Amino acid sequence: MIVHGCNCFCIFGAGIAKQIRERFPAAYDADLATEKGDAGKLGTCSYAVCPTSSGSVVVVNAYTQFGFAYGRTVVDYDAIESCFEWVAQQFAGERIGVPRIGAGLAGGDWPIIANIIQRELVGEDITLVELP
Repeated sequence: MIVHGCNCFCIFGAGIAKQIRERFPAAYDADLATEKGDAGKLGTCSYAVCPTSSGSVVVVNAYTQFGFAYGRTVVDYDAIESCFEWVAQQFAGERIGVPRIGAGLAGGDWPIIANIIQRELVGEDITLVELP
């Protein structure tokens, strides 16, 4: 499975979210099934089971930022914590791929984010994923 961070506006227009949209359109469809611009999504997740050449992968859309803005921090650390708490409850025992959620376009501090993820997914099989 892959967990990636996204905003609450159903855009998937840049960064990892754009790559997810292109490679796993069902994940974008799961996002579109949520309400655009709903601040209540912050700290929650949607997901889709997406077909691949070797089977399928679960893609989790973690709503870790409300909006988007280049050059300033928009990631919400509490939302990251809440999302990964949910992932741990829903997908315990799964192999989990995670890009540097919130540390790119959202402007977050990766060491802080990595610490949150490791704390919430203690004992889980986590792999840092670098998507081209």
